[in-house]
Amino acid sequence: MIPEGRTEHLLLKPLALADAPQIQAVFPHWEIVKYLAAVVPWPYPPDGADRYLREVALPAMESGSGYHWSIRLAAQPAQIIGCIALFPNNENENRGFWLDPRHQRQGLMTEACAWANDYYFNVLGAQRLRAPKAAANLASRRVSEKQGMRLIHTGEKDYVSGRLPSEIWELTAEEWRAWKARRKSVAGA
Repeated sequence: MIPEGRTEHLLLKPLALADAPQIQAVFPHWEIVKYLAAVVPWPYPPDGADRYLREVALPAMESGSGYHWSIRLAAQPAQIIGCIALFPNNENENRGFWLDPRHQRQGLMTEACAWANDYYFNVLGAQRLRAPKAAANLASRRVSEKQGMRLIHTGEKDYVSGRLPSEIWELTAEEWRAWKARRKSVAGA
C-alpha cells in the first residue's frame, strides 16, 4: 500500500480513479504538457485522465513498478494541483511530475520532490535517482539544481512539443543525505 505524504504546505495522496475528473480539468494545458514525453497524447482526449489512471498509474501502483501521488495544498486538501510519481525500476527515469501553472514558482514542487526523494531513498531503498527533462524546461532544472542533482547526460528526446535537446539529472542516496544534512545545519545556525 502506498502511503500519504505530508510536508509543510502539501498533502500527497496516492492516486485513485476518483481523481480523474480533477486531473482532466487541470492537466490538459500547454504549459503543463509541452515538456512531457511524447507518449502523452496531444490534444489531450476528453477521457485522457481516466485512461491514464486505469491503464498506466493504477496498474503500476498495484504491481509496485510505479508510485503515483496527487499533490494538494494542505490548506485545500480536496483540490488536486499536480502529480508526482516515482519509477524505481526504470533505468533513466525515476521521478516525474507536473504542477498547475497557477501554483508554480512558489517552491511547492521543490517541497514535493524533497518528500518523494526521501521516500525513494529511505523507504524504497534506492541508491540512485534519475530525472530526465527537456533542456528548455528551466523550472524543472531549477528543482534539480536546488536539490543537489547533477547533469549526467545530454541528447535529444521526443516531447509533446517536438524533438528537443534533453538532459538526464542524477542524485545518489549519499548525495541526498549530505544535501539534507547541509540544509539542516544551515537552518539550525
